[in-house]
Amino acid sequence: MGFATGQPVEAPMQNGSMVRPAHLLYPPRVPAALRAAATVILLRDTPQGLEVLMTRRSAQASFAPGAYVFPGGGVDAADDSADAHAMSTQRPGQSDLRLTQAITAIRECFEELGVLLAYNAQGGPVSPAEISALRRDSHNDAGAFVRACSEQGLVLACDQLFVLAHWITDRDLPRRFDVPFLVARMPEDQQPVADEQEQFEPVWVRPCDALARHDAGHMLIIFPTYRTLQWLCSHTAVDAVLRACGLGSASGRDEAPQWTSCPRAGLMQDREARFMEHEPPYGELALVCPDGQIVHELAWQHERPVALLKNLRRLTAPNPGAMTGPGTNSYIVGTPASGFIVIDPGPAEASHIERLLQATQGDIRAIVCTHSHPDHAPAAWLLQALCQQRTRLSTPVLGLSSGPHADPASRFVPDRELLDGERLSLLGFGVSHTLRVVHTPGHAANHVCLLFEEEGLLFTGDHVLNGSTTVIRPPDGHMGDYMASLERLQALCEQHNVGTLLPAHGYALGPAVQALVQLKRHRHSREARVIEALAASPNATLEELLPHVYADVPQSMWPVAAGSLQAHLDHVRQTAGNQDTLRQA
Repeated sequence: MGFATGQPVEAPMQNGSMVRPAHLLYPPRVPAALRAAATVILLRDTPQGLEVLMTRRSAQASFAPGAYVFPGGGVDAADDSADAHAMSTQRPGQSDLRLTQAITAIRECFEELGVLLAYNAQGGPVSPAEISALRRDSHNDAGAFVRACSEQGLVLACDQLFVLAHWITDRDLPRRFDVPFLVARMPEDQQPVADEQEQFEPVWVRPCDALARHDAGHMLIIFPTYRTLQWLCSHTAVDAVLRACGLGSASGRDEAPQWTSCPRAGLMQDREARFMEHEPPYGELALVCPDGQIVHELAWQHERPVALLKNLRRLTAPNPGAMTGPGTNSYIVGTPASGFIVIDPGPAEASHIERLLQATQGDIRAIVCTHSHPDHAPAAWLLQALCQQRTRLSTPVLGLSSGPHADPASRFVPDRELLDGERLSLLGFGVSHTLRVVHTPGHAANHVCLLFEEEGLLFTGDHVLNGSTTVIRPPDGHMGDYMASLERLQALCEQHNVGTLLPAHGYALGPAVQALVQLKRHRHSREARVIEALAASPNATLEELLPHVYADVPQSMWPVAAGSLQAHLDHVRQTAGNQDTLRQA
């Protein structure tokens, strides 16, 4: 048992592909199997704006009882049959899978609401008389619907259904579906009539009104429906929705949904809350509760550590603010058997330092500072002194010395300089916890990240944040170094299958590679704005460029953004100078 350091290594990590099951907080379980389904959102234009057709599910329904939904249901083998496909229109770019889903949506819409998306034998709209000749009670025999339509010479209008979204039911629910949400224009001269078995009370409603009713407690709407309605709120007409989903496209655009999501649920002040992949808590829920258990509290608090794994806790310092988010995350790696490493002890806040000491019982084998900014490093020496006082341990403070251009408040000289690639290891009862050092200058000249080898995690300090992008403030910060460090981290995560990033501010973030790719794309996009602004006004000052480059950022944050803008300007000019040198050579 104990703490050890090593020299730089190049050997590949072992067991870095995923969190070790023994260190998950909750016993693994197998989520319910997925069933293929399809849903159709019927739309119409009104003088008041775009409206959608919704209907209330039976209170006895096994899935979402009493909720207002769009018509839909499970895919039946008959929907995927050659006979069903033969009597359906299929536009260019619409795959056979999408055709089957459209058939399911049309059939379910007819069975539940009596609305039929079809053409008659002459290729015109299906008439009310033709619809009334069909039986709607074929819920247990999807083939009967196909046969009845075929006998009347009807053709299912699958070419008029377009994919809006792809939802996969949350892992925590006992019944789960893999379901596209399709959109179509409501046929003229048809009126919805609920079957009074599965569906009740069909209602036309503007998307924003439906959301307001739900928020007021008058209209129960489940999460996927709610988020889909939010998207629809930004569109004012049926044509606008259909065009966004592929109408008029000759390139097969209609095959791609606007988004694909399998939400995750956690607790927010003890109340259930669900999140999509692009939202900050999602990666943390994937790390802590990979199988979908709704047990992890997401509300920020500073009084006690939050367990992420059995060998990993996060204690957030009570220093929230515009630059620190909910506060600086101090990470505690290890177990009582191995002792602990504390990463980023935070500001010189006595209560936070005392909590770190209590959480570790003073058995801290090393204190690592990812960099020396005043919200990360000042507590290191105070925590070191308390460990020495209470446990007689000689706890080293590790990191990199601050660069020559660091602000006075960021001056820092560690007990020992960390070597790029070296390992910091804890061992207890044969279980190892190993952190590999990765030099990542950019946000600060002395910035490092730490790879948790056995669990496939990466502590990113301020190099990668969740919910915002880090500030690069020259001369200690350097955009070229920052971008090169991002490239290095992406290669590292790809090589070792790192799944989750652990930033110094905000929730755990994942998937790791995707987050890094998006961050690089954001930086390149911002730099493209700089180049565009300079092309229009070559002699513009920094203050004059800010409104153009950071038009999407609140003006109150422009003084902070000015640092990153200067870093981008320096990088653009340096890159241009390098290109001129190459041309001259």
